[in-house]
Amino acid sequence: MAQSGEPVIRVSDLRKCYGDVKAVDGVSFEVGRGEVFGMLGPNGAGKTTTIETLEGLRKPDSGKVEIFGMDVTRHAPSIKQRIGVQLQSVSLYPRLTVEELLDLFGTFFEHRLPTRQLIDAVDLGERANARAMDLSGGQQQRLSIALALVNDPELVFLDEPTTGLDPQARRSLWDLVKGLQSEGKSVMLTTHYMEEAAELCDRVAIMDHGHILEMGTVPELIGRRFKERAVFFDTSPKLAAEKLATLAGVTRASQEDGQTLLYSANVAGTIGDLLALADSLDAEPRNLGIRQATLEDVFLDLTGRALRD
Repeated sequence: MAQSGEPVIRVSDLRKCYGDVKAVDGVSFEVGRGEVFGMLGPNGAGKTTTIETLEGLRKPDSGKVEIFGMDVTRHAPSIKQRIGVQLQSVSLYPRLTVEELLDLFGTFFEHRLPTRQLIDAVDLGERANARAMDLSGGQQQRLSIALALVNDPELVFLDEPTTGLDPQARRSLWDLVKGLQSEGKSVMLTTHYMEEAAELCDRVAIMDHGHILEMGTVPELIGRRFKERAVFFDTSPKLAAEKLATLAGVTRASQEDGQTLLYSANVAGTIGDLLALADSLDAEPRNLGIRQATLEDVFLDLTGRALRD
């Protein structure tokens, strides 16, 4: 993590309501220069409202939001020249080609990168003369990221940038984000994908119901909540969670999406007791395995549900 000097983002007690719904309810955080900062949470958590407020697309009800030390509500034009924004969904001029769109967006800024450099950066060289309406969903997503980079921004906002991308395209985008950071740029992204957050982010904020529940590096988040390893197997009706919670070494037990998880401080004791219990009940813990606790375990522990819900 490369941080120095004034934070590029400073948010203090941000609040935004829609009627009776508190979309963002007292959120505070900072993003350092050169940092990749991730916001993780399910739909409705408040991630997009937070990021759109930072981008100047929504006005906060209260709280303080600064980018490059400037208030976003008072200095939006200056800030927008220095940031890049990739929206969760984007409507493009359907009959313009990839090259034409990048040329057009480049005219909106005082400083811009060459169109061919942007096309190559997102691997759209073979589609440079294709119209936006003829691009696949994944290609449109890559084009929207190229448009976010057209002004060579110091700070890039990526809102669920790999949604709809195949695994190879997702990995390619990860390399792009790492490249931006290596150039000294700051990146704030939202994502549904645990692996993506763990791979890219220097720090992660886990958000749900308008609140940041926990924030830190991935190892910090895991270390705060889990000293144990996870024993997992396919859920069986005969092996109820309340029985499993009493096994040797088990500190907590959960059953989610057809899988049972036992967090254990004594894996050998836990597995021994589990097999004995299963034998007595004529049940088999299928696909039994052991792993370290992960970011997904942290999210499940904080919210009581998996991120994909």
